[in-house]
Amino acid sequence: MRKQSFFFSFFLFSLLLTFFLHWSCRPTARWYDTSLLFFDTICDLKIYGSRDQFALAVDEVRKTFARAERFFSPQANDYQSPEVRELFRRAKIIYFDSEGAFDLTVGLLSDIWGFRSKRYRVPEKDEIKRALTYIGMDKIQERGGQLIVPNGVILDWGAIAKGWAIDQAFQALKNIGIDRGFINAGGDLICWGKNPDNQAWRIGIKHPRESGFLGVLEIADLAVATSGDYQRYFEIKGVRYHHIFNPKTGFPARGRQSVTVIGPQATICDALATAVFVLDDPGELLKKYPEYGAIIVDDHGSLISAGKKFTFIPLK
Repeated sequence: MRKQSFFFSFFLFSLLLTFFLHWSCRPTARWYDTSLLFFDTICDLKIYGSRDQFALAVDEVRKTFARAERFFSPQANDYQSPEVRELFRRAKIIYFDSEGAFDLTVGLLSDIWGFRSKRYRVPEKDEIKRALTYIGMDKIQERGGQLIVPNGVILDWGAIAKGWAIDQAFQALKNIGIDRGFINAGGDLICWGKNPDNQAWRIGIKHPRESGFLGVLEIADLAVATSGDYQRYFEIKGVRYHHIFNPKTGFPARGRQSVTVIGPQATICDALATAVFVLDDPGELLKKYPEYGAIIVDDHGSLISAGKKFTFIPLK
């Protein structure tokens, strides 16, 4: 009996030792965060995982953002890559769904208003009229695996490329087993899993006219994108001219101060935020995207919600 008891005790001790060594040698998971530069924008990355996962995550995000800058920066003109063709097709669907309110071909308008050179000016009416002849995504064809962009047409990917990069980075991090995290590139973001307090993520929406936040979203496993007239603008004689153009008039869109769109994909949120900013009534557009909702600040500073409702707590 003593011999049997000894072997049982030895077996139990060995089992406990193996269990202890397994867990003590296992990489410790905790929250890590860092900041990266992307499209001249600070990108904040926060993930829950091991040290090795964090290093791999930073590398994946850097590679994704570098790829986005290579294909979608203002200087890019590669119309043959699969990434460019795929994003163009997605953008064209939103172009038609929004009846042209979202349009990649507004690049010439950005040029003549001085937003690319930062030599801001209000163009003459005839100059805007000429520019409008080059506006419209229906002018661009796809043949032989390449986009055919007519001379004079300038693509501006700014209203969708950042969202695309965030979605690509998010998928890369999910593929390496990161189940909780947050990627924020200048206000366009995605968050998944629980936050460090094991709650839904609390996302502040910037007030378009004052310092601080307009309100707070409580969300999880969702993306957010904001378009605002305060992000890039100039003023002449008290009139604010911003970078979000109405493709039909050639002038900055009116009636909004900011639009925040919430939904499953940052790519779609990014594009819809621009389209909703331009449209007088976004209701019909958002019916086509039932998983997405918008928080709108009109030109009087009033809050309006459209589409799907999410938890939003106004602060002012």
